[in-house]
Amino acid sequence: MTSGASPSSLPRVYVIGTGGTISTVGESRSDYINYSYGNRHLTIQQMLERVPEVNAFAQVEPEQLINVGSTEVAPPHWLQLAQRINQIFRGDTEAAGVAVTHGTATLEETAYFLNLTVRSSKPVVVTGAMRPASGLGTDSDVNLIDAVRIAASSNAAGRGVLTVLNNEIQAARDVTKSNSYRLETFRSNELGFLGYADSDEQVVFYRTPTRTHTADSEFDVSSLSELPRVEIAYAYAGADGLVPRAVAGAGVPGLVAAGLGSGGSSPEFMRGLKDAQERGVRVVIASQTGNGRVMRTRRFSEDGYVVADNLAPKKARILLMLALTVTDDAGEIQRMMLNY
Repeated sequence: MTSGASPSSLPRVYVIGTGGTISTVGESRSDYINYSYGNRHLTIQQMLERVPEVNAFAQVEPEQLINVGSTEVAPPHWLQLAQRINQIFRGDTEAAGVAVTHGTATLEETAYFLNLTVRSSKPVVVTGAMRPASGLGTDSDVNLIDAVRIAASSNAAGRGVLTVLNNEIQAARDVTKSNSYRLETFRSNELGFLGYADSDEQVVFYRTPTRTHTADSEFDVSSLSELPRVEIAYAYAGADGLVPRAVAGAGVPGLVAAGLGSGGSSPEFMRGLKDAQERGVRVVIASQTGNGRVMRTRRFSEDGYVVADNLAPKKARILLMLALTVTDDAGEIQRMMLNY
């Protein structure tokens, strides 16, 4: 805290706990792989008590929304979280931002959903940890401090929903988990991260996202209790049309094809996608490569497919779920894929 600053003059940051490794207590300090077995979690209040340093730069308002592992997080939790954050910003106009603690397995999905549904330009920062709170060398405390610091920073406003782990600030749209255990797992691939929550206690940005997000989004989830179901069909050598046809047979309204290379797949798989689309399934073609765009080739255009641009299949699924709450028109959904 700067000299003479009083707690009441500091930015007010709401810190929402949802569970995950960042809150988990294992059997011992060397338990790095079985810590979830006992299902023991610290509350967000207990997590903040471990890092009283946050009180030097923010008035912290803790709130435990849920307390689960990230593999348990599902679309109803996304809706609950987005609705609560929007409620915070509507009800407290003096709130500087919101920090969310989350498990890392689905962190990128939750962050991107919030990027499309939080209706404020104020910072929303999602963090997690690769080592449990009880482990030696845990990253949980530093990541929590960084998340609150960024949420309190006016520099972070207007950049969409952000993530921070390992001191690196990433855009929710671009970030992905790239390693099963390493601390530097969250990457934005060839696009790069946005900036640092650095050792001199500064929040420093070098670039900003340009795709539409948060306050400029057209998606309103305030009255939703569920989202349209969208599945992902993963292509591989020899993949046939079994999965796309099964999705259509189950009455699922949307399907993302995680295609090979630039989005294409085996002839049998593509025939399955065509059959699904003719049965009323809205099909989006994405790529499983992790980098690069899926473009509107002549074949994709003639077959009426929507392309995901450079969105990863999991994120194209989220955008398609939200798009289907508004429209089933392929042209409109294509616009959204290129806009968000």
